Amino acid sequence: MGKNITPAKVLLLAAYLAARGDIDKLASLALQNAHILHIEILLRIILTYLPETVEPCAYTEFLRDLSDGQLRAPAHLELDTSSVDMLNDETAVKKAKKLHLLPLRRENAENGKSDDLVRDFIFQRAYRINTEVGALSQLPDLLRPFLDKDPYINHWAASTVLPFVRRSCEHHTSDSFVYSLSEFENLPDRTAAIFLLPDSTEEDGEAIGRDLRGLIAPWLHNEGRWKHENVPESGIGISCPGWEQVQDIILSWATKSWTSVSSAIYQWEGPRDIYFGENLTMSLSEDQVQYLLKTYATTAVACVYSVTESSEDALQSSYRVCCVTRKRLDDAESFFTLEEIMSDFSLLPAFKTIFSGDPSMSAFMRHDLLKTSNPLTSATPESLKLITALTISAFVSTSLGVPWSVRKAGDLLFMGDEREQKGELSKLLRAIADQNLRNDDACWKRSREAILWLSNWGLKAKNTGLSSHSCGPLGMVSRDHIETEILKTLLSKSRYSLSKELYENVKEPPLARDVLQDAVYFSALNAFDNASNPNRTRGGLKKCDEIIHTFSSMLGKSSPTVKRVEALLRASHALSDYRLVLKQGEPFSPVVLRVHSDAIIIIEKVLNQNPKAYTRLQEFLEMGANMVYAGLTSPGSSTRPAVTSLDVERGLFVAEKRIVAMCIEAALNEEDFETAYSYVVSRVGKATTTRLDQAVTMPDAWSWAAALKAGQYIRTERSQQPTHLGTASGNLEIRHLEQRIECLATAIRAAPPAELQQILKSFRRCEEQLDSAIREEAANEAAWDAAGDFSALPGNFDPTVQRPAQSTRNMTASTAARQGEEAPMSLFDLSRATARIAQRNFTALPSLQGTSLTAENHAPSQEQTESRTRKRDQLREAATGTLVSGVGWLLGAPVNGGSVGKE
Repeated sequence: MGKNITPAKVLLLAAYLAARGDIDKLASLALQNAHILHIEILLRIILTYLPETVEPCAYTEFLRDLSDGQLRAPAHLELDTSSVDMLNDETAVKKAKKLHLLPLRRENAENGKSDDLVRDFIFQRAYRINTEVGALSQLPDLLRPFLDKDPYINHWAASTVLPFVRRSCEHHTSDSFVYSLSEFENLPDRTAAIFLLPDSTEEDGEAIGRDLRGLIAPWLHNEGRWKHENVPESGIGISCPGWEQVQDIILSWATKSWTSVSSAIYQWEGPRDIYFGENLTMSLSEDQVQYLLKTYATTAVACVYSVTESSEDALQSSYRVCCVTRKRLDDAESFFTLEEIMSDFSLLPAFKTIFSGDPSMSAFMRHDLLKTSNPLTSATPESLKLITALTISAFVSTSLGVPWSVRKAGDLLFMGDEREQKGELSKLLRAIADQNLRNDDACWKRSREAILWLSNWGLKAKNTGLSSHSCGPLGMVSRDHIETEILKTLLSKSRYSLSKELYENVKEPPLARDVLQDAVYFSALNAFDNASNPNRTRGGLKKCDEIIHTFSSMLGKSSPTVKRVEALLRASHALSDYRLVLKQGEPFSPVVLRVHSDAIIIIEKVLNQNPKAYTRLQEFLEMGANMVYAGLTSPGSSTRPAVTSLDVERGLFVAEKRIVAMCIEAALNEEDFETAYSYVVSRVGKATTTRLDQAVTMPDAWSWAAALKAGQYIRTERSQQPTHLGTASGNLEIRHLEQRIECLATAIRAAPPAELQQILKSFRRCEEQLDSAIREEAANEAAWDAAGDFSALPGNFDPTVQRPAQSTRNMTASTAARQGEEAPMSLFDLSRATARIAQRNFTALPSLQGTSLTAENHAPSQEQTESRTRKRDQLREAATGTLVSGVGWLLGAPVNGGSVGKE
């Protein structure tokens, strides 16, 4: 190059060489014209005219030499000035003025320092590479030679350029370029954080962890992201809005894809887990590190609370997050896997919390999760242990078959609703019982331990010094209730040996004797209620029988509970021999017997649905007695074993009367008057005299009604014929009327005074029918005798003259009695004699005469002296006594006169 080259031509030649990318010749030109191409002009020419497509490796060495002030050029390098030689000086000056070199200096650059000028050039060159050609991959090559030379470039590259380049060129290459490097650098912190963390929930957790480690963590090392001021909410002197935005993003992702977020939290260990690349190293202050650690722990806990999933996988992820978060905060406690915990709950330490029963904590689980003022997510040892215990509780419940989320477990703990907790306990026990894998005793024992742990979180009852709020999600349910429900579940699944092992054959039984008895009793009743077959040797009744005898050594056969259930089983078993349908299309089930408002009425339905069943009276009486002993006839006693002996006696009395009456009515309905008559005579009549004292205190509204129905029964063609006559009349009609009169007489003796008139009307009608039948029979006999008169036969003697009989109209009662053996008395005469006796006894009534009943007390003695008394005389006496009582009642006299006389 000639020595006469002008400064303008030097500038033009430098621009020409830069545009061609000929850095070596440009360096040679700069060495030869250092007074013209000083460092700032040279860097501006390169910045303006060096194409951005030129690889940074082509000029970074030149820039380093220029920064060091030791510019070098290849030896024996000839410069070609032909491009400017043809220009005159005036033209060269004009062209030089039109170069329009780009500015180089930045606001923070210090004048006169070459390293600052080179730094500014690198910044501007990086911006132009990004904006002009979008070659972001060249930026690391541009910055790498200066990282160890300039701390400012090092810091800028690590916290801004490299995160931006990685996000756009490595991690999320499919996204379009939204911001340039310069725009990204000037973004608000929250917006920049959103840009660096695009929605990665569709990817695996490794992608989120990679972004946190390689993008967010380096980006946070820019001091400009931090604010040093007092924050009223936390009292901490520093804050980072960009990091707060990252917290919000992670929390929002947790509700959409907890698997990915939990994996990311588990992988990224926090601010100390950072990837700069390019052998870069940076560090934050200890306060900044602690701030990030605690807020990151708050984020992790908040995510666990926000997750609504209740699957075992989600809860295992939550548990891992809880454990790793506590480890990062230097928690030295040992952590076991959930599988190890489920096999042995003694591995867990006892958890205790002051938040149990505090409903306000439920609001904190849903709102302001990331605020440091939230006591549940503030990353204190108390809050971290609480979230761990809640997560384990949710997993335990889910593994037992009742899905809980962490929030569900928290609601149970914080609300402290005993009713809701009992409901969850019932769900757990049903789920355990329904699982097919719960067939071995070891599994049942683990399930019991799990439920007990849910109620106390490992705090034993003997730890009385602990707060009453130190309990688990089922802590409001008493230990007795839990053990009772577990025992009922075991018994319902026929785990009898295990039940004895846990609740009887132990040194310190978990249940008191009376509580155990009640649990066994109600379990037996539950098995009874669920039975479909009333046969006690099959199905639910067999289980009921087994349950009641499981704890025989503790309950004893003489226990009222055992007797009660035994009676219930006998009553139900007795019904299994009969067809019984209470509702159309629904066969009888044992539970109907226990819940029916009137169990005795079921016997009536059996009699109606089973022909000839009334002949088994004794069997039905035993059935009714068992119903009484089982407490089915006492209101509400089917669930309470408190029945006094007086209640039992009264129940037996009523049951016997009702059942006998039912059988009598059933026999009459099936036209079997003979059986009905025998029941009236043998059961109703006998009971009326032998248990009259009880009838006074216990009204009998059934016996007299049944006897009355039997007395009102009229024979038809369908009526069953008697199998034997005995000493009765051979005339079936007369025999039937006599039996009816006897039934009516029994009804008179048993009926209350208010019903006597009705019965007496039936008695008189039947008496008239009998009298008519007797006269008709006598007439028939006379006609037969007349037709067979032997006086007309040859050799017959004259008829014997007989003494005319005295007219019965003029006979006294004593005369009639003396002639009783000589001639039969008509029933009509019997009625008149009865009326006369009644008239004679009227004067003895206390209401008509002030005398005592002593005279009547001697009347029965005359009857006892008679050795033989005809059946009609017995009926007469019955009617006479009843009529006296009835008439006396009408006149206001005591109705028990006859009874007193007989006593």
